Amino acid sequence: MPNSDINSREYLDSLRHSCAHVMAQAVQELFPGTKITIGPAIESGFYYDFDSEHHFTVEDLAKIEKRMRQIAEGNHAFKGEVQTYEGSATYWKGRNETYKLELLDGIKERGETITHYTHDTFTDLCRGGHLESTKAIRHFKLLSVAGAYWRGDEKRPMLQRIYGTAFPSKDGLDAYLKQMEEAKKRDHRKLGTELDLFSIHEEVGAGLVHWHPKGALVRYQLEQFLRKLLDRDGYQFVYTPHIASEELYKISGHLQNYADLMYAPMEIENQPFRAKPMNCPNHVMIYRSRLHSYRDLPIRFAEFGTVYRFEKSGVLHGLLRVRGFTQDDAHLFCRLDQIREEMVKLISLVRDVYKACGFEQVKCYLATRPEKAMGEDALWKSAEGQIREVLETHAKALGFDFEIDEGGGAFYGPKIDIKIKDAIGREWQLGTIQLDFNLPRRFDAKYRNAEGGEDFVVMIHRAIFGSFERFFGILVEHFAGVFPLWLAPVQVKILTINDEMEPHAKELFAALKDGGLRPDLDASSDKIGNKIRNATLEKVPYMVVLGPKDVAAGTLSVRLHDGRQVAGITRDALIDKLQQEARTMSLSPVITPS
Repeated sequence: MPNSDINSREYLDSLRHSCAHVMAQAVQELFPGTKITIGPAIESGFYYDFDSEHHFTVEDLAKIEKRMRQIAEGNHAFKGEVQTYEGSATYWKGRNETYKLELLDGIKERGETITHYTHDTFTDLCRGGHLESTKAIRHFKLLSVAGAYWRGDEKRPMLQRIYGTAFPSKDGLDAYLKQMEEAKKRDHRKLGTELDLFSIHEEVGAGLVHWHPKGALVRYQLEQFLRKLLDRDGYQFVYTPHIASEELYKISGHLQNYADLMYAPMEIENQPFRAKPMNCPNHVMIYRSRLHSYRDLPIRFAEFGTVYRFEKSGVLHGLLRVRGFTQDDAHLFCRLDQIREEMVKLISLVRDVYKACGFEQVKCYLATRPEKAMGEDALWKSAEGQIREVLETHAKALGFDFEIDEGGGAFYGPKIDIKIKDAIGREWQLGTIQLDFNLPRRFDAKYRNAEGGEDFVVMIHRAIFGSFERFFGILVEHFAGVFPLWLAPVQVKILTINDEMEPHAKELFAALKDGGLRPDLDASSDKIGNKIRNATLEKVPYMVVLGPKDVAAGTLSVRLHDGRQVAGITRDALIDKLQQEARTMSLSPVITPS
């Protein structure tokens, strides 16, 4: 039975999984011959994948919803029953449910219990996690239809996936649907095209991003901002190759455990090379190029390194899931007794970065030793204790919430996963801080200790943005394309009322440029109303509307992106205030109506 607390995650997952079963029943009743596959609860709702000759449309979703409500109102109990392999196989063969038969074979191979769950006339092969009955399924909505390969393999059949969501209350559903509508307006793929920020071209390849001048300018600001913080914190920048011999990834273990996400080998002088999937092995190679003393530690290497991973086409999504991306990657090499100090610095760095980018709600998850892990118990206990103490004191003092994710660590060490909430309340996984006891041993990366012997170094992998591509996509949606002044590709746009204003506009443009700002000028013959509209659509933070009265008075009329206006400001005062806003990385305009 699920947790009866309707506010618990367990209850929500049970509700959504139950809703997926009801949807599958409705689909099979309305579209005979449809084969069923899987229908899990997910973070934002649920989905079910179908193999059907019928092509599902938006109109179909309304029909399916109507039938689902009729089923739910029947108050049908969800009943689970343990089955033998033979009995289950006979059942699914009789219904020609080939996908269920394949799933059944997998359950048998893993030695798991086989269970069928039934409500009303519908039965599914399922491990469970349902409500008592369909009665509580009231507040739900089917959202979209998408293609999905069976088992995520493009060599397998293409299925139709229907997404939906469900909540215990009408208020919860309404709030989510409102958030979804706002998310559509903020979609970074839509805004990326409208604002001329980036593009992805089929002729080049899926998941390979082209940064346009405006998008590249925002990225450059992020790079410079982070580089200054890393210089402050004692990082040393390195550069490593984009390809490497397979031998490197054999030593690191990535070839054995990560090959499905690596690009195929290329033969160079009869030796296989791979496109770089991550930077860490290269950074270890730099570290171990000489034997360091314990006095040298910690050593912090940083690289804005571009890597390539073969993500399946079905999971690619704008900038959020790509095949080529640049990580704000760093690897720290330290002693076991230095972990706490490094963690304090890293948490402070996270705070500084996210605060400047407008993310105030930050949560950390300490993932502890999993069942299968390498390294001595004492090593893990010491590392986990130091991290936990940092989160309980330093992170909390910075306003970060944190939870313990028992057993969620990597086999090579405990880690901190960091999530933020954006302007419309969505949670995003961004940064990660991972301790690694494994890679230094695989590469024999040591340091000379105080007694003259040698110890293995402790390695910390960390990323704050994660990747520039994904972080940029999240930023676009967080700000709805209206970047704060320090990030905006065009900070102020000069709009002339008539042709006579062009010389004055060019003079103002030059003064703004000399002041280190990023101006643009529209001196076209278009009407001023159209110029204002265009600049507003371009999400420019400030507009200067230049007319004869302004020139005669020696002042300027400034219009904010939100439509508010400030009149009578001098050129020098405008430049001074804009410089101040950009320098302080303010998230709010400093030029506002008094």
